[in-house]
Amino acid sequence: MRSPDIQRLLPGVFQRTVMPGSPLTALLAVMDALHAPSEDVLAGLESHFDPRRAPDRFVPFLARWVGMDLPVSTGLGRLRELVAQAVEISRWRGTARGLRLFLTTATGRTDFQVDDAVPGEDGRPRPFHVLVLAPSAVSAHRLLLERIIEREKPAYVTYELRFAQPPQGAS
Repeated sequence: MRSPDIQRLLPGVFQRTVMPGSPLTALLAVMDALHAPSEDVLAGLESHFDPRRAPDRFVPFLARWVGMDLPVSTGLGRLRELVAQAVEISRWRGTARGLRLFLTTATGRTDFQVDDAVPGEDGRPRPFHVLVLAPSAVSAHRLLLERIIEREKPAYVTYELRFAQPPQGAS
């Protein structure tokens, strides 16, 4: 609140004593200064709830709020995108599409493959087992990928995570 707004809230006897140089004027100026930081935050409050515009220190809170609190080793920008995509990721939870979307959003890479027809030793597909093929460029983020897979796959499904080498001649 600004000094004139605070002054209007005072009883009439106090309002009449507000004059330049008076102790009450100084007190109102201090109150004005103390309220200024809160007023500034409230003026731009909507930006705090937009993960792409929120202050850096607020993004992890937003991530926890929408269930995306993971140790994102790929950077704050990727965490912002996870928060922004939380609804879509949640919509496809437990599916190969949802797993690919989560992995893509968390790493920025689009070349993940999820195979649910992994052949066993007898050549027949292993039931309730998936193979996640990740690009070798994200192998440093193995822990993050494993946590995402554990979180997104159905509880009864087992998985393998492998890193693919890029095709020869690709850069």
